[in-house]
Amino acid sequence: MSAICQTLDQWADAGWLRRLDAALSAFLAERDPDAPPAVLVAAAVLSQMEGRGHTCLPLAHVLAPPVALLAGPPEAQAALHTVWATLPTTLNDWLEALRSSRVVRDARRPADQEASPDADEGQPLVLGGSESAPVLYLRRYWDYECRVARQLRQRVSERVPVDEVATRTWLDQLFPAPARADAKTATQGDAPAMDWQKLACAVALRARLSVITGGPGTGKTYTAARLLALLFAVDADAQRLRVALAAPTGKAAARLKQSIDASLGQLQDALGDRIALNALTQRVGAARTLHALLGARPDTRQFRHNASHPLDVDVLIVDEASMIHLEMMAALLDALPPTARVIFLGDKDQLASVEAGAVLGDLCRDAEQGSYDPDTLRYARDVAGQDLDLIYQDHSGAAPLLAQQTVMLRESRRFGGPIGKLALAVNQGDVRASHAILSQDKSGAVRNLAATGPEVAVQLALQGRPQAEGGYAEYLRAMAERPEAGDEAAHAQWVRKVLTAFDRFRLLCAVREGEWGVAGLNRAVQQALASAGWLKPAGEWFEGRPVMVTRNDPTLGVFNGDIGIALRPVTRGAPLRAYFMDGPEIRSMGVSRLAHVDTAFAMTVHKSQGSEFRHTALVLPPYGLGMLQRELVYTGITRAREAFTLVAPDAGALASAIQHPTQRASGLLGLLADG
Repeated sequence: MSAICQTLDQWADAGWLRRLDAALSAFLAERDPDAPPAVLVAAAVLSQMEGRGHTCLPLAHVLAPPVALLAGPPEAQAALHTVWATLPTTLNDWLEALRSSRVVRDARRPADQEASPDADEGQPLVLGGSESAPVLYLRRYWDYECRVARQLRQRVSERVPVDEVATRTWLDQLFPAPARADAKTATQGDAPAMDWQKLACAVALRARLSVITGGPGTGKTYTAARLLALLFAVDADAQRLRVALAAPTGKAAARLKQSIDASLGQLQDALGDRIALNALTQRVGAARTLHALLGARPDTRQFRHNASHPLDVDVLIVDEASMIHLEMMAALLDALPPTARVIFLGDKDQLASVEAGAVLGDLCRDAEQGSYDPDTLRYARDVAGQDLDLIYQDHSGAAPLLAQQTVMLRESRRFGGPIGKLALAVNQGDVRASHAILSQDKSGAVRNLAATGPEVAVQLALQGRPQAEGGYAEYLRAMAERPEAGDEAAHAQWVRKVLTAFDRFRLLCAVREGEWGVAGLNRAVQQALASAGWLKPAGEWFEGRPVMVTRNDPTLGVFNGDIGIALRPVTRGAPLRAYFMDGPEIRSMGVSRLAHVDTAFAMTVHKSQGSEFRHTALVLPPYGLGMLQRELVYTGITRAREAFTLVAPDAGALASAIQHPTQRASGLLGLLADG
């Protein structure tokens, strides 16, 4: 074993480095015994970055000792600096070291210029990026990014013919101009407000892929419903359209279906007999998780649907796209037929996926400024009736192709008041404004609870707080109202009432472990509810236990993130069953069949994406402040519909998070530009 591998093993033994990171370096040393130490060290850094959500390692990051690499006491950092003193000091030297190894492929060279060892021979590591900004990949992430970039380029560059006159007519009906509030004060020169929703529908019509991003209440699913109506109206054979709805989690999928159906119903009332939207609604089946849509198979990362066996769909709408990691995006795009349209909906400012990649963030890099080229400006004016302001125009001749198919919705019609203001302040990185809103709000919509211990969060979970009462007591009161045995209709109504009441409140955590994390708070809340007589825990399963599915199980039809509650079935005395709600539908299964679930009084902010609660409590720990991120706080706040409570023992926790936006390394935009 090489000296550097021994050092990495020692770091792993001491708990300073993940065992997986050291193991990768050892594997590469076996493949290439002559590999320079720089290659093995870079591999360990790359492995750890992948574990933190990055898809590649910018080599500029290893010119100096990456202090975040090692967790541990001061001697860990001293050991890190000792190793780095033996490594290259310039970018060119790092590149030469990597190029010299048989385990690294330099993919930046054109294929016809490749020569050993740069030719593709299945090397585990791949050099990508540019000469000035090179990046190192694990091979599979290089493959994922190449596949995604190729699909994106193809889908946004291939224009779909649009009957602009007919489309303009329908868009004007789907998005009628609002009546002026006061015609007397309006002047002839007043410019109409931008209708970003109308523009998004027009833009989505002209290509096989489009992105609609925006914060809570900006009308993403409202817009998607009108886009479906538009497609139905302008298609010469609308009855053939196969429409699918999907989202990363079951909860998000159910909410998407509910929103689309409600919007189409309202639209049908407004349009009358001009279009048979009821027929369209019937053609749109139940929304599914992405795993269910693609056909997840047990014990494999492969899906039933892929490029060789594509999805049977003409239009696919995917909500909560910020949660889609790189591997899933590659699989989804590969499985789409070339002629299908896909529309991604999501909030670009939410937390990125748990796994590696921040695909929506990459796709929406230009969303704020628009960057629309002259052709898009002309199309927006003629088809959507929208004259884009100069600040959204790009006349450089090099406007990003993807930007022409991306629209950001900017006006929230629902998410206002103190919660909306707080989310905006956090998103803008304004620490002072965030603290002011939390401390000065008189309505009770937002509140900052200083906490000396986690019991503050536990009491909040039991009964809520002034101006935001309830907590978990609501679902437990509903549970106590169980109807008589044998009445199936009453039982179903009761189950629905219990599940709905539970979803009105949630404790969200920034971390999993410790007394301030998911594990500790779940135990503490369960014990407190038992002490108060609300629950009677006996073993792992007991009536009233809320659970979250932690692993996809296609055979049961449950997927990671699904929330259910253990309840008695309609027949008294029968074994407990876990009940889940997908929109208005109830499904259940025996608890003994659920092998992969966690108690769900508390959940991570990541797992809450795609959900919304009447009252949300965000718990920030007193440790690891440097690891808290702006997107985490923003996502936690935007899960709240009526009330938000911050529980933090450290006054600096919120400021620390706001000052640390997420930055994930990715080469996706570079690959798109190269294409």
